[in-house]
Amino acid sequence: MKVALTIAGSDSGGGAGIQADLKTFHQFGVFGTSVVTAVTAQNTVGVLAWQALPAELVTRQIDALADDLPPAAVKSGMLGSAELVETVAAGIARRRLPSYVLDPVMVATSGDRLLDRDAEQLIGRRLVPLARLVTPNLEEAAILTGREVRTPADMERAGRALLELGAQAALVKGGHLPGNDVVDVLMSDGMVRRFSRPRLDTTSTHGTGCTLSAAITAGLAHGRPLERSVEDALDFVQRAIAAAPGLGHGHGPLNHFVPAPPRPPTDGW
Repeated sequence: MKVALTIAGSDSGGGAGIQADLKTFHQFGVFGTSVVTAVTAQNTVGVLAWQALPAELVTRQIDALADDLPPAAVKSGMLGSAELVETVAAGIARRRLPSYVLDPVMVATSGDRLLDRDAEQLIGRRLVPLARLVTPNLEEAAILTGREVRTPADMERAGRALLELGAQAALVKGGHLPGNDVVDVLMSDGMVRRFSRPRLDTTSTHGTGCTLSAAITAGLAHGRPLERSVEDALDFVQRAIAAAPGLGHGHGPLNHFVPAPPRPPTDGW
């Protein structure tokens, strides 16, 4: 069985963070492990409080897993502080963790900030060059590249800028653009692909970015090509939103129990 690792914050509401990641890993047939970077007190309405964990404890978690349960792919989400950005970058490089998917979480779906401002540019300098894939939304792409991102053409330019910063590939997510369709742009090695799907009329969007990056990570852990992993993940998220259980009074969670794409027969189970 393949192992996938999430390095992210804990969401007490269960819709995002490591809770969403581990549920997604399970649906994709990989064994999920986690490095907790922060603990949040949140629900579907908003984030009431959060606290980053000590850097030494984050390092010890990374080492514990690398020593005994080495991942085939890894993702990071909420890191919270500049110190933890440095800590995670050092851990990924030192332990040579493979197929790293960087979800540069900065703001929650509710609008609450989940990253200190002094850490934003540090992500571009320290984590982007380590990434197999970076998955920013429009706001995150604008912060990382220092340019406005308001159209699909802007998304392509932002993707190129992220590749210039050292990422192997970039998936710029267009869910916040107006229109009847949602457009995401994948760029890698001179390849540009736009994914388009109908926009769903729902407020159940809490944890979509976490779920998407976790699903891509699971695909990479299985050894699937990046483009297929992205396509499978986008399909999974679309169906998870469509089947959302309608929980809470704000931005509700997805349904992480919709079927994922079939596992490859080489997995042997």
